[in-house]
Amino acid sequence: MLPEGYDTVETTVRAVLRDVLGLSAERVAGFTATTPLFGALPELDSMAVASVLTEIEDRLGILIEDDEVDGDMLETFGALVEFAASKALV
Repeated sequence: MLPEGYDTVETTVRAVLRDVLGLSAERVAGFTATTPLFGALPELDSMAVASVLTEIEDRLGILIEDDEVDGDMLETFGALVEFAASKALV
């Protein structure tokens, strides 16, 4: 069972990826937990990562420390949502 608020976090991460990376709503709606992100989405380069994370911080009211950012959290859509949820749903 997912924690209360998890769906909101997932919806927010989808919206951030759509808005920041300029992806279509249909494309982002099709993302599953196993959809690869960093290295698989050309739009998500190292410069875009900072923008995506900053926007997630702003929309969810969280703080992401530099030492928390690693390749694992950006590997898949599910990993990014899990990370954001772990910060927002404490």
